[in-house]
Amino acid sequence: MENEKVWKIKEPGDINDVKHLSAELSVDMAVANLLVQRDIRNYNDAKSFFRPRLADLHDPFLMKDMEKAVERLKLAIDRQEKVLIYGDYDVDGTTSVSMLYLFLKDKIKNLDYYIPDRYSEGYGISPKSIEFAADNHFTLVIVIDCGIKAVEKIAYARTRHLDYIICDHHNPGDRLPDAFAVLDPKRPDCDYPFKELSGCGVGFKFLMAYCIKYKEPISQLNELLDLVVVSIASDIVPVIGENRVLAYYGLKKLNSNPSVGLKTLLLNSGIYGTDITINDIVFKIGPRLNAAGRIEHGEKSVALLISEDEKAAGEMGVEINSFNEIRKSLDRDITQEALNQIATNDELFRRNSTVLFDRNWHKGVVGIVASRVSDVYYKPTVILTESNGMATGSARSINNFDLYEAIDYCSDLLESYGGHMYAAGLTMKIENIKSFVERFEDFVTRKLKKDQLVQTIDVDTRLQLSEISPKLVRVLKQFEPFGPHNMAPVFIAEDVLDAGSSRVVGKNSEHLKLDLVEPNGSSKRFSGIAFSQADKFPFISKGIPFDVCFSISENNFRGRTSTQLLIRDIRERKSDK
Repeated sequence: MENEKVWKIKEPGDINDVKHLSAELSVDMAVANLLVQRDIRNYNDAKSFFRPRLADLHDPFLMKDMEKAVERLKLAIDRQEKVLIYGDYDVDGTTSVSMLYLFLKDKIKNLDYYIPDRYSEGYGISPKSIEFAADNHFTLVIVIDCGIKAVEKIAYARTRHLDYIICDHHNPGDRLPDAFAVLDPKRPDCDYPFKELSGCGVGFKFLMAYCIKYKEPISQLNELLDLVVVSIASDIVPVIGENRVLAYYGLKKLNSNPSVGLKTLLLNSGIYGTDITINDIVFKIGPRLNAAGRIEHGEKSVALLISEDEKAAGEMGVEINSFNEIRKSLDRDITQEALNQIATNDELFRRNSTVLFDRNWHKGVVGIVASRVSDVYYKPTVILTESNGMATGSARSINNFDLYEAIDYCSDLLESYGGHMYAAGLTMKIENIKSFVERFEDFVTRKLKKDQLVQTIDVDTRLQLSEISPKLVRVLKQFEPFGPHNMAPVFIAEDVLDAGSSRVVGKNSEHLKLDLVEPNGSSKRFSGIAFSQADKFPFISKGIPFDVCFSISENNFRGRTSTQLLIRDIRERKSDK
């Protein structure tokens, strides 16, 4: 049961701003409007947008505790202390750890890294890791992509004579941990101008500050930017401000000279040598790196990312690819089981929320399954399985609904939880599931507005197919890298026709390959792909006009590049009667 989507056309930019920008940049009004909608109103704004510069990155010393952090790192290097790099098991964590390791490996003889086990240790700084660091005589631990809420853990670590530098980008709690230094642009007393860095981005600023203070060439950090863009894409942070600059140059590095480990992943996913985009990272690279932590251990991802030996990296890449195949199989099977549970249970079907528990589901894929189930039924969704005698799992939200607030409302039923508005993780006693289901449903029912249950597609503007020119495609390409807060422009074309050769494609006949024309007699055809929309084929093949909602992309096939419409949705024309 997939809900019909609402096409929500954005307000056009102020007409005077649009005219001014159109004249100043010598671009047509449609392009100028797209820029004004992105708050780009003059030549200088446009220059920063289209020509990002590393020189535009903020001074890293604007971040609270940065001076302390780099001085402590320099002391560790001078004294040749034993240093441990600690990070989360997801893509942001493993790329962050790899980046710090590659920078420090020639500076610190006794350097090691630690990724917690997803299942036995869980998210954040684990007690086991503190014992490991103390028992093995480490004196400095650099934590990245987690740790901002580890108040009690850091207090204990101090009793074990361990110094911690925390580099995080998540929201802090009421108290900050009493670490040697805490780098987090979201801490309330931090004046750093850009708040949306990834964990790896915070680590990059840390290394940048070190280079500035101790007069090392900052240019050496350019070699690490391919890791930074993988973190930005995979952690779904806004691709604006500093993230846009870092992503822009990270993609250049990834496309021209990727590290040995990332090159292996590009080869394994079949995209090496193509024009790699943020989307490719999200759907091809990120899932492979995540699969290691989901199926076996996140340390496998770090080992690949820091490898400088092509043969060894190739062997590790094969193993990580096999983890990804297992992950895909689990994801597919468990998603189908979850959807079947809802489809065969009227009470579950009628609820405003979805909470499902199965003790046999694999913990490593419950987050992916929650996303897929919420995509189909479009409700706040929680998927739980059993781990260490507890019910544990992931939650995903829908349009503008604060999932974290809903889970917080049930906090007395939970052992632990964390996350944000759209995604969260939680653990509870198995006997509390029934009460949680009722409380969560009650909160969702009271707070959810009717329009939030309708899936919307944000549309930039209307566009006739005949307005799509090579120049427009070239200009739109310069809007990249795309991502949250700078998504690929979305258009509506009305009254289009099937040229007669559109067809159903895909392994399971689930997609549509479209061949579109305008009804004005023009012979020009426009090629499009509509993923998972084969159900629309009967009405588009009738020879009557319909509307399409789409973005413009490039299709690279056998060395040939062509313009392709990426069809987001198709709608029958409503009768005027």
